[in-house]
Amino acid sequence: MRDAGVAPHAVRHVEVINGELFVLSLERNGLEFVPGDCVALHTDGGKSRPYSIASGNREDALRFVIRKMEGGEVSPWLMDRSPGDTVQISPPFGWFRPAQDIGDAPFVFIATGTGVAPFLSFRSSFEQKAPALFLYGLRRKADAVGAEQLAGWCNLKLAISREKTEGHYHGRVTALLEEMPVRPGTHYYLCGLESMVSETTRWLEEQGVDIFHIHREVFFHG
Repeated sequence: MRDAGVAPHAVRHVEVINGELFVLSLERNGLEFVPGDCVALHTDGGKSRPYSIASGNREDALRFVIRKMEGGEVSPWLMDRSPGDTVQISPPFGWFRPAQDIGDAPFVFIATGTGVAPFLSFRSSFEQKAPALFLYGLRRKADAVGAEQLAGWCNLKLAISREKTEGHYHGRVTALLEEMPVRPGTHYYLCGLESMVSETTRWLEEQGVDIFHIHREVFFHG
């Protein structure tokens, strides 16, 4: 049985970035959300996984950046959808609120992989505000969803772990932590792999950053 409030949304399109990464676009149907919110996407067989909304809150579509997991119960099904198909989604939920409710305080974004989604939503919703630095960790340059949009908005640095690409750091994004501004009052928003979130949190605390200024969301796949 699906959760109360679950409703069908028609598929607009599926943009395949590579064999395992894709962007799913659905009709919004008036759904209200806040950048940082997640929804549960359901298969026809009743399986579901939470995914962060990547579109802005003034757009007429709902977009999701999804990695297809081999043997997964939801992501392969979503990747196989066609325009006109429907996907059942839950009401929005979550507590991760990038750079909201902090006034004019400076902030930094750090993402790995599909963890870029809530920051893309923030960019499209609050484009007048930008982070002092955006560190974006990827496996390959081709995985950099939204990079062109982000590069024209803020100081964006890519860390690419599985290939060497001219002009970008080759290695894990946590190797770039020393480039982050560590100043009183700055807020840090971390989203992506648990290993990145944990390592970055430890590093920031070692620099004396208050834990209440470190905002975290871990992404799991399935």
